Formats: sequence, C-alpha cells, structure tokens
Amino acid sequence: MRLLIAGLFSVFLAAAPPSAKDCLSCHDIDLAKFAATKHGSMACTDCHSSITSLPHADKPAPVKCATCHEDQVKAYGKSVHGVAKQNGMTDAATCASCHGPAHAILGAGDPGSKVAKQNLADTCGACHSNPDFLTKHKIPFAKPVEAYRLSVHGREVAKGNAGAASCSDCHGSHDILASRDPKAKVNRANVAETCGLCHGDVQSAYADSVHGLAVKRGSKDSPTCTGCHGEHSILAPSEPGSLVNAARVSTMTCGRCHGDERLNTRYGFGDKVPAYQDSFHGLSVRGGGKSAANCASCHGVHNILPSADVRSTVNPANLSQTCGKCHPGAGTKLASAPIHVRTATITEHISVRWIRLAYLVLIPLTIGFMLVHNFLDWLAKLRRGPHHGGTHEGFPRMNPTFRITHALVIVSFVSLVVTGFALKFPEAGWVKLFQSFDPTSSLRGVVHRIAAVIMMAGTVFHFIHLAVSKRDRVILVELLPSWQDAKDIFNMLRFNLGLIQDRPTFGMFGYAEKMEYWAFMWGTVVMAVTGVLLWAENWSLRHFPKWVLDAATAAHWYEAILATLSILVWHWYLVIFDPDVYPMDLAWLNGKASADHMRETRPEYYRKTLEKRETGSDNS
Repeated sequence: MRLLIAGLFSVFLAAAPPSAKDCLSCHDIDLAKFAATKHGSMACTDCHSSITSLPHADKPAPVKCATCHEDQVKAYGKSVHGVAKQNGMTDAATCASCHGPAHAILGAGDPGSKVAKQNLADTCGACHSNPDFLTKHKIPFAKPVEAYRLSVHGREVAKGNAGAASCSDCHGSHDILASRDPKAKVNRANVAETCGLCHGDVQSAYADSVHGLAVKRGSKDSPTCTGCHGEHSILAPSEPGSLVNAARVSTMTCGRCHGDERLNTRYGFGDKVPAYQDSFHGLSVRGGGKSAANCASCHGVHNILPSADVRSTVNPANLSQTCGKCHPGAGTKLASAPIHVRTATITEHISVRWIRLAYLVLIPLTIGFMLVHNFLDWLAKLRRGPHHGGTHEGFPRMNPTFRITHALVIVSFVSLVVTGFALKFPEAGWVKLFQSFDPTSSLRGVVHRIAAVIMMAGTVFHFIHLAVSKRDRVILVELLPSWQDAKDIFNMLRFNLGLIQDRPTFGMFGYAEKMEYWAFMWGTVVMAVTGVLLWAENWSLRHFPKWVLDAATAAHWYEAILATLSILVWHWYLVIFDPDVYPMDLAWLNGKASADHMRETRPEYYRKTLEKRETGSDNS
C-alpha cells in the first residue's frame, strides 16, 4: 500500500508544471522585480504554456500573447506594424518593442512603463527618431517625435498633464493604421473626430463649418484640424511659431489655400488674399502688428461659414457687429461696400480708379521732366564749369524763422518717408532692421503720426509767420507763378542745349523754386487731409462711405511716391548736386547762399538787395 501511494505521488509530481523555483535553476530572473510587473502574479508556464516538464526543449514554442490579449493581438495583426511584420519587415514593431522585455512589462499607468503617456514619445522615437530606420524604410515624415516633444501636447505631457494627447491618443495603440487607410484615426476624413475626443466643442463647430462640410463631402482640398494647426508640431495660438498665430494665420495658413492659383481656378476664391495683403490690416500684420485684423478676426476660427449664411460673421447683417469689435459704428458703411478690394481690378471704386490713373500719368511726366531738365543742366554746367569764383562770400537768403520752419520740414518729411514706406514694404531688408527693436511696428506708427503733426504744425507756423511779418510776406508775391516762368523754362532748356547764348536770369525766386514750393504746399494739403481721414478711421467710417477711405488711401500712397521722388530728383539737385552749389547750398543751415551764385543767376535781385543793405532798409 505504501508503495502504491509513493508511486502515485511520484506520477503526480512528474505531471505538475515546473514552478518558478524550478525555472531559476537555469534562468537568471529576479523574482522580486518580476513580482512588481504587470504579469507578476502569473506562473512561468502561464505564458510559456508549451513547457510542461523539465528539462524542456532547447527552443520552446514562442509565447502567445493572444492567449490573454486576443483583441489586442488581432488589432496589431491588421495594423501598419503587424502587416509590415507579416510582409517580412524584420525590424517592425512587436509587442516587446513597445511594452518592453517579457519579464519587465509594466502597466500603462506605471510611470516606469514604456507605454506610459509621458514615455510614449521615447518608445515611438526608438524607431521614428532613428534616421537610419527612416531612410531604410523610406518614411517621409521628418522628425515627427522631435516635433511632438516641442508641441503644446508634448510639453503638457512632459509636465504630467494626463489629459494632454500622446502618440496613441491620435494614432491608436495596437490598431495603428497608415494615414491613407480610410479607417485610420489620422486619415483626413477622421482627423476632426480624433481631435474631437479632447476638443469636443471645437469639433462640433468645425463639423458644421464650410471646411468641415467640404471634408465630409470628400473634398481633399478643404483643411482639417492638421491642415491649419499642423500635425506633430502643434503650438498654442499665442506662440509666435504657431501656424494659427495672429501674425501668421493669414499668410501661412489661410493664404496657403486661398492664395493658391490652382485652388483659386478650381473654386473661384478671387483676389481676396492679395487684396487683404495690400490692405492696411494686411500690411500691419505683415509688419509684425498683432492688433490688426487677420482672417480669423472677421471670418471666425472653427465656425467659418459662407457669407450667404445668416449665421456667418461676415454676413452683411452681421458685419456691424463683426467690424464693430474694432470699429464701433462702422459696420453699416462697411456692409454696403466691397471689403476685399484690390487695386486695378473691377472691384475698385471709380474714385480710386481715377486717382490711380491720374497719378500714373502725373508721376512719370513730372519726374521724367525733372530728370531730363536736371540732366541737361548738369551736362551744360560740366562743360562750362561752375560759375562761382574762389571767394566764399555769403549772401543772406533765409532768416532764422524760415530756417526753423525748414528744419521742421526736414525732420518730419524724412521720418514720414521712412515710416510710411516701412508700412508699405514690411518684408524689405532695411525694414527688418527696424523690426529687430520694434517687432510689432507700434513705434513705427507712433513716429509716423508724430511726424505728420510736426509737418502740419510747421506748415501752419509758416503761414502764421507770413501773416505776422510784413517784411517776409513778400515771398508769397515773389513765389506766384507767371507766364514768364514758362518762358524761363523754355529758354533754360534752349540754353543748356546750346541753342542760345544768354542764360535766363531770375528774380528773388526762379521757376524751379516756385514749382517746388507750390508742389510742396499742394502735397502737404493732400497728405494732411487723407492722412487725418485714415488716422481717424472709426470717425471716417461712421460719417463717410468706405470708398472715401479707399480713395484717401490711394491718394496718400501715390502722393507719397510723387513727393519722395520730387525731393530726391528736384530738391536734392538744386541744393546738392547742382555743380554751381556743390557740395551743398548751406542756406538752410547758416542762412546764406553763395554770393557768386546769386550774382550770376539773379543779378537784378542781387543788386537791389545790396542797395537795401547799404541804405539800411533791409533788416534780413
């Protein structure tokens, strides 16, 4: 009987599976560490089920995770990783690639787990940050994991925010599919729903928008969440590098599609993007301004609707409220006029067209005449040599009051030119130098307005001075144009061409100075009126139709070009490059012109002035 019991006991022991202690006789496994893993409560043979006795075969059957994780293994088999493995890609991700060695697998909630939210970037990055791996398998995405780490999602995960998105939240875990697969969570048709798992309210608004509905209809051109925000490198809108940052959204995001010539041909977007870019809003944003309206300011963000939709923020019935956010009371005027108007198109107002055409004729004719006149004068004087002698005698020309006025004009005009053209050409290299210490261009705008006030104040001061000073008021009479000026222009051209021998002479002022003086006064009035209208845009929009501001913008721009070129070509020649006064007429600085020059060009005026000085009647 005892022998029978002993035999049965030995048979039972032989049939029992090996214990962990039995396995330790050959395998170096730390049971204490294993006990802390996800599978720590399991016996060795629970996974190595093919081992029923010891010693076992040299190569026991592989562990079958599907025994416990059937659904996960099925999902993996259909995933991009599983399919790649089945197709012979030996380095495709397996269970161990993501979860770690079999005896060290930790639960996803364990901070030490390779699939814990804060560690997923490193786990996925083992392959997707490996340049050799990416090159070998021709994976086109450049540094997706690195981009994710710098993104708003990656940084939040690194801070321990459990609600922030990790790789698996967007791509899935075991069921990762290629983006081209219609079932993939990151397929463009499904991206909004994927993002909506965290951003539900946003997804609801987007789904009903013009973009969301187009994607739902199957459009491959309409943007999804990633089309505007980016994919792995998503940044908060407040960050300068974000694709939806206020300074970039119009150019880098909306403009990328709506300014594309092929998409424009397909969908008829029109010239809205270039029209916006050339508008004050667009120029300000291009120059770094953050307060000017961008596309999203008017059209909305995720809830963009066609303008014909009564819910749209740009529906005519809603423009008063939309535009009124920045321009109180201006909505009624704006609603009755085209918004995105580009110069030289059928949408521009007739007033703008006539202003543009007038200046396009006036500028070439005026500057062309100046260039020809000055070039002929310069050649003639080079041939005969300057008429001034070796003396440096000065002749009274500008008293202190005139010099003060002139100084105000110099400072304000140069400031206006620099700050004005900086607005119009924000991408120019010289403008970038200013933006290095004025990134938002706010200082540029302040300087421009201060300079405008100085220019207008200087002009007003000039006329007050003339009204008060009887002696100086004579210049208004002397500056009045006459028929003789036309004769002098004609005769000067003939003289410089060598057709006549006698050079024309002038009185206190010649035709060149008269032309410049009255052109300056006319330009100052035009720039002041149009500038004030544009400066007080809210008041202007409440009291005038929008085309008034469009006309003011056109006149202000073209007059600025004409004025700047006139100073460079006409005034600088008269006071700097004219061989008779070179290197400079210093009357603006010390009040005295060259006596030789005055005696040669204005003999009668020179003689009368000397007589007045001798009799004491000239107090200049």
